[in-house]
Amino acid sequence: MPELDELIERIAQKDETAFHTLYEETKSAVYSFAMSILKHPQDAEDAMQDTYLSIYHASIQYVPGGKPMSWIFTITRNHCLMKLRSQKRRGEVSIDELEHWIEEQPGLRPEEKLVLEAALKSLGDEEYQIVVLHSLGDLRHREIAQLLDLKLSTVLSKHRRALAKLRKIIGGESQ
Repeated sequence: MPELDELIERIAQKDETAFHTLYEETKSAVYSFAMSILKHPQDAEDAMQDTYLSIYHASIQYVPGGKPMSWIFTITRNHCLMKLRSQKRRGEVSIDELEHWIEEQPGLRPEEKLVLEAALKSLGDEEYQIVVLHSLGDLRHREIAQLLDLKLSTVLSKHRRALAKLRKIIGGESQ
């Protein structure tokens, strides 16, 4: 599987196969991050679509060797914030709708689906975002702190607390 940097370079050359591969590799993380901000499936799908259009058009400006997922999440976050500003609201979505979406995602392993469902039910917004960005987005805590405009110590403690909550809910506490 090609690295994300390589895919973005190929997208800059208008390689549609690379674009499709990038989409397949990142769509779950992008959608989950958008949902954590917007709290509404249709809004998250719109932001996700806008994100991938931006990636397609801005790929020529991407600096290879950077942090591709951080770059993608920054684009996603900007589209989500623009959507929130234009709507002046935060929509609510039922847990059932989110669980249904998670179950439909073929790229997620069963344990990832279980963790996401547990996270949806038990974590606060920032905790959920941190877990999604770290687990699905494969971002380091320092990158998450920068992306969410939080202190590194805050990200670390929220991540630790979120994982403790998830372990307790899933029943994976070590004896």
